[in-house]
Amino acid sequence: MVGPYLSQTQQQRLQMVLAPQLRQSLEFLQVPALELRALIQQELEQNPTLEERLPDTDPIELEPPLLEPQDDAVKDFGEEYEMLAQLDDDWQEYFRTATPRAGQHQSEEDERRKHFFDSVSPPESLQEHLRHQLALSGLSPEQQQIGELLIGHIDEDGYLATPLADIAMASGYEPAALETAWQVVRDFDPVGVGARDLRECLLTQIQRAGQGGTPLERVVRDFLDELAAHKYSVIARKGKWSLEQVHELARQVAQLDPKPGRRFSADTATYVTPEVFVYPTRDGYAVALNDEPLPHVRISKQYRTLMESPQTPPEVKQYVMEKIRAGAFLIKSIHQRQRTIGNIATEIVKVQTDFMAEGVKALRPLTMQQVADVVGVHETTVSRAVSGKYMQTPQGVYEMKYFFTPGYRTRDGQVLSNKSVKDRIHDLIKTEDPTAPWSDQALTDKLKAEGINVARRTVAKYREELKIMPSHLRKHR
Repeated sequence: MVGPYLSQTQQQRLQMVLAPQLRQSLEFLQVPALELRALIQQELEQNPTLEERLPDTDPIELEPPLLEPQDDAVKDFGEEYEMLAQLDDDWQEYFRTATPRAGQHQSEEDERRKHFFDSVSPPESLQEHLRHQLALSGLSPEQQQIGELLIGHIDEDGYLATPLADIAMASGYEPAALETAWQVVRDFDPVGVGARDLRECLLTQIQRAGQGGTPLERVVRDFLDELAAHKYSVIARKGKWSLEQVHELARQVAQLDPKPGRRFSADTATYVTPEVFVYPTRDGYAVALNDEPLPHVRISKQYRTLMESPQTPPEVKQYVMEKIRAGAFLIKSIHQRQRTIGNIATEIVKVQTDFMAEGVKALRPLTMQQVADVVGVHETTVSRAVSGKYMQTPQGVYEMKYFFTPGYRTRDGQVLSNKSVKDRIHDLIKTEDPTAPWSDQALTDKLKAEGINVARRTVAKYREELKIMPSHLRKHR
């Protein structure tokens, strides 16, 4: 038998490889404005031929050559540099003519805003809040360390995320010592913190409120699953309560806090920076780009002088030429990004004009391919351009992806987006009789009566996306 052996072979194949500059251009298009600012700052640090011009300074005009080029490298680069200089001037003109709504603020306003943000103290986290209480608890130094360890295992909802047995095995502490420290932490504010599950959390709140031994404690301890499923008749039969008592107990349970740690969460509010502003005009709606977060980058004038000097070594000139080309491509990529986002936003507003005036009910179906065909780019370019970008409209701030949605045609020829259909399903369920809620088929029939032909399984899917329970779980007797 022939044993294993090594051999060399040649193979030809076509493979698509993104050039570094193209990769940079795509990255600039995809990232939101604040991330783009960080990338530009990084380029400013790495490329000495780039400089940031302050918004309130006058543009620097490029002067004619001070000296005639002394070598072929500079002669060959002269024409290219003129093109780059023109690109630089065009870019500065873009910033100068930007609409004030999306443009720069005066330096005094910037200072006031910076002072405001610097004056805002960060909110106290749940862990910090618990550690402050631990320091005042009077525990021994060893118990303090164990308490710190337990606090580190409490998640943002306020629950002990890891079983005590696992913590004991990983840390080497005695289970009894962990249990003692855990009981202390469970007495901290907010009430219910450190619980191992929802039932324990709610029972702690009930007991601390002095309602231990009441029907409220019993319904949480024995019938929490049935309560979540709205099986009130089952609870009444097993608990020997009237249906009215069960409804009252359910109301009291709903007033308890299932996630006591969330009030300290830093993620309770998400702040975004709109990339596009849409505002009403006499002829409809206008689009303005938000250029404020982006540094105003230009090619430094001093490197033109360096290239023209006969004392500059050839290797330095070669280095400067490469950096100037890279800087020019950076400026071009930023300009192209803004222009692409602006064109896409303009087409979105053109299609969604009724939405700008009336809201979600007037949202029209729109696909990325439709916008790509009008703007003259590929569908994937539209996808990258709207990813993580937000648009401030007269109806509020929306992610740009929000406006791309399939739709349905009604009997009278009107076209509705699926978001409009979801909104209608939500409105129908809000007005239903809680003792006889509508099934998915009933909702389908009602939509068809309004001229909206949607399949029952589609209605069920939309209801689930709206996080609305099925009819048998919405029923209240």
